[in-house]
Amino acid sequence: MDEVGRIRKNETTEIVVQKTEFRGSVGIDIREYVTSERYTGWSKNGIRVPVEKWKDFREILDKVESATR
Repeated sequence: MDEVGRIRKNETTEIVVQKTEFRGSVGIDIREYVTSERYTGWSKNGIRVPVEKWKDFREILDKVESATR
């Protein structure tokens, strides 16, 4: 796993972006990492985008950015 970056969501949660390989397929994982008194580790929240679909995903993100201006 190659970490690309992190964004703090709140006091206990970060959004972590990683390049990963799963069953021979490379993808981008966007997951929540929790650090709290009760639990520290990965949450079930997140998505994995195969690299061959990244361009399509990026186009959707660009539309989201345009819509929020």
